[in-house]
Amino acid sequence: MEKLVVLSLLILGLLMGNIQPNSYSLTIKIEGLENSEGTMVFALYNKKGSIPDQKFRNYYRKESVRIINTKSEIKFNNLSQGFYAVTVVHDENNNGKIDTKFMLPLPVEGVGFSNYDDFGLSNRPNFENASFKLNKDTTIVVKVIYK
Repeated sequence: MEKLVVLSLLILGLLMGNIQPNSYSLTIKIEGLENSEGTMVFALYNKKGSIPDQKFRNYYRKESVRIINTKSEIKFNNLSQGFYAVTVVHDENNNGKIDTKFMLPLPVEGVGFSNYDDFGLSNRPNFENASFKLNKDTTIVVKVIYK
């Protein structure tokens, strides 16, 4: 009888949308920013060819979060199993985009990508190198690089 009650509650939860099977969370942490000005933009990508994305047109989910004591963090919930990549921007002037130097694609604000400790003209980020498989609740730390 007890198993029947548990099973009934599980089915009811699925029907009501409260429980999603194979749904995971991704927590992204940022530490050691140069200052606490502006906001941190977190962009999550889930398909090949989606990054680099300087104007944030190809993201799957995107959020801006406060910076406190040179740290920031976000948690994306209800993610399906699959491959994801992360781009973060220390948006010091709160304009919602990656500012670059003149006509060069190098950013003037801090930028980071999952699986990247550094990047440049010869080491441009792409989805294949930045992606990771999400198949459980996961926490990652992304390094923010100032050029």
